[in-house]
Amino acid sequence: MADTAQTVTDERLKQEGFGARLMKRPELGAIAGVILVTTFFLITADSTMFTLSGIMNFMTPAAQLGILAIGAAMLMIGGEFDLSIGSMVAFAGLIFGACVVTLGLPLILAIPLTLAVAAGLGAVNGVIVLKTGLPSFIVTLAFLFILRGASLVGLKLASGGSTQLRGVRDAIEGDWLAPMFSGDAFGPIFAWLAQIGLIDTFKNGTPKVPGVPVEILWFIALALVATYVLLRTPQGNWIFASGGDRNAASNSGVPVRKVKISLFMVTALCGALVAIITVMDAGSTDARRGFMKEFEAIIAAVIGGCLLTGGYGSAIGAFFGAIIFGMVTIGLTYTDFDQDWFQIFLGGMLLIAVLFNNYIRKRVTGER
Repeated sequence: MADTAQTVTDERLKQEGFGARLMKRPELGAIAGVILVTTFFLITADSTMFTLSGIMNFMTPAAQLGILAIGAAMLMIGGEFDLSIGSMVAFAGLIFGACVVTLGLPLILAIPLTLAVAAGLGAVNGVIVLKTGLPSFIVTLAFLFILRGASLVGLKLASGGSTQLRGVRDAIEGDWLAPMFSGDAFGPIFAWLAQIGLIDTFKNGTPKVPGVPVEILWFIALALVATYVLLRTPQGNWIFASGGDRNAASNSGVPVRKVKISLFMVTALCGALVAIITVMDAGSTDARRGFMKEFEAIIAAVIGGCLLTGGYGSAIGAFFGAIIFGMVTIGLTYTDFDQDWFQIFLGGMLLIAVLFNNYIRKRVTGER
């Protein structure tokens, strides 16, 4: 009996090799995908794609999508979906635009108000899902249409019949908060790098890349915070538990309802953040903002290792999944391939990612 107990103890304390630990990581497929896609474009694309300006070109849309994908990934790990996140971008854009243009509010009031409305709508999604027991797919699909329609109606009311609300750039000009959500960061550093010849410049001496777009910084910061929460906090354990087995998690004392409602709110807040950034950059908002982004965000999360069944995934995986998406979206313009191949390429990537993730999961869990 003592020998048996000792064997069990030894088995539990057995050290896993680096390869075994690596195979268990959900973001493995996304990292491999980044390497594969980068190699593909190094061979087929114009060399300017991987200059500093080219990298910023594909990282900007990747960052905007990635902010949504990280929110979607956390919700998927928690066992739910939000198909309204793209429409939330449009609706939050309407709220933000109306605050700064129609009401003339400063950013210090307009931004919290926009985020509060988005969080409230996210909470409504979560409460309906949990109260009714309906699949989150159905509830948020309904809100996809509700918010998109509300954006269209609201913009016509706010702009006097138009589906676009202009004047945002003029309304926020000189606001001290604007540089945190719009434009490029580290401008002086890039100007200095141009002066000493480390980055490319135009003929007049100004740098071709004036700085790092702020959405990239938000993207990186959000990925780091989400990863820390998932891997280093009790709340992260609750998220995985809620998505893996809701009943077992609840019986173990995990506040499943609060966790899921909070995740719906986080996803909605990610949509509102993208709305604020893109509206300020464009100087206007419109009813089609965020169109189809809900599916692109879920695709990026799945490529990043999230399972559709919940309980498995990572924010870093979604981070790399969004970068793959941005590279493919912009990278094809640097090649001789027809742009119509984009959706075929994307669909193939999604299928390969799902098959790969399913294979890894079965290897890890021992399923057949």
